[in-house]
Amino acid sequence: MEFLYEYGLFLAKAVTIVVAILAVVIFVLAASMKNKSDKGELRLTDISDELMQLKHQLKEELLPKKQFKAYEKQFKAYEKQVKAAEKAAEKQNLTKGKVFVIDFKGSIDANEVSSLRQEVTAIITIADKDDQVLVNVESGGGMVHGYGLASSQLDRLRQADIPLSICVDKVAASGGYMMACVANKVYAAPFAIVGSIGVIAQIPNFNRLLKSHDIDYEQHTAGDFKRTLTVFGENTDEGRAKFQQELEETHVLFKEFVGRYRPNMDIAKVATGEHWYGQQAIDLGLIDAVSTSDDVILDLVNTHQVIKIQYQMKKKLADKIAHGVSLSVTTMMNRFAERNQSV
Repeated sequence: MEFLYEYGLFLAKAVTIVVAILAVVIFVLAASMKNKSDKGELRLTDISDELMQLKHQLKEELLPKKQFKAYEKQFKAYEKQVKAAEKAAEKQNLTKGKVFVIDFKGSIDANEVSSLRQEVTAIITIADKDDQVLVNVESGGGMVHGYGLASSQLDRLRQADIPLSICVDKVAASGGYMMACVANKVYAAPFAIVGSIGVIAQIPNFNRLLKSHDIDYEQHTAGDFKRTLTVFGENTDEGRAKFQQELEETHVLFKEFVGRYRPNMDIAKVATGEHWYGQQAIDLGLIDAVSTSDDVILDLVNTHQVIKIQYQMKKKLADKIAHGVSLSVTTMMNRFAERNQSV
């Protein structure tokens, strides 16, 4: 028993020392991180160069040695020609046009707009007359003000006379389509979902539940319609009518916004809140061509230098945990939807 007592005492001291050391380390790290900037960083990836390297790697793996040596010889000669042409173009101030690629995968509140605005600002700052922008949009929509701001960021490119294309590989509905319609040209994959030009709001009401448990709820406002519908209070017909009026007004603004950028489209026909697949959307004028972003980029690589631009915000530990939980919940919901929907 004495041995166990001494061993337990020794273990407690060891744990105490380790905890104390960890506390000091965490304190030092926290203090040092306070001095670091919370700003993100801009990352550039040369897609043209990546595709060229991929092609070279595949040739090396698949071609017989003799054929690969012949190809490599031709490739080196081609590289010399390209470099010579680039030098000649630089002397004449004739540079190859660039395509800046942005990925926008939007959440409900469109918080990704914080990175989008940085990416757009960077492009406007550096873009030349022959440059253009391609944005891959993936979003089922969300809050009006969030996606309104995201659309306004894309409109900055048009105001700067920079040609803008949007690619939709999966979905650009509601707020997502609000962004897509701003483009000079909209591409969508054959079964990508586009449209859903409508407005929706869903609010639960627990007033009857509170009453059944003799719980009173008070809400005080100044102004007849400061709060139209409430979660806990008793809703009135006047409040419901006002809330519906606000939804209709938002819908009108949405339709006017889409019609401004796509004037040749029959807005009354498509602004019903319905969504369509890419193959159907082209007939309705919602998009301009049926194609995946991969094929669009492969075509552009032949004539332009394609560069992906990405602004990454530095995330705090709490944000990383919350993001991980959000992704897990989203994945579970997607799996549930896939089980209940077949092609």
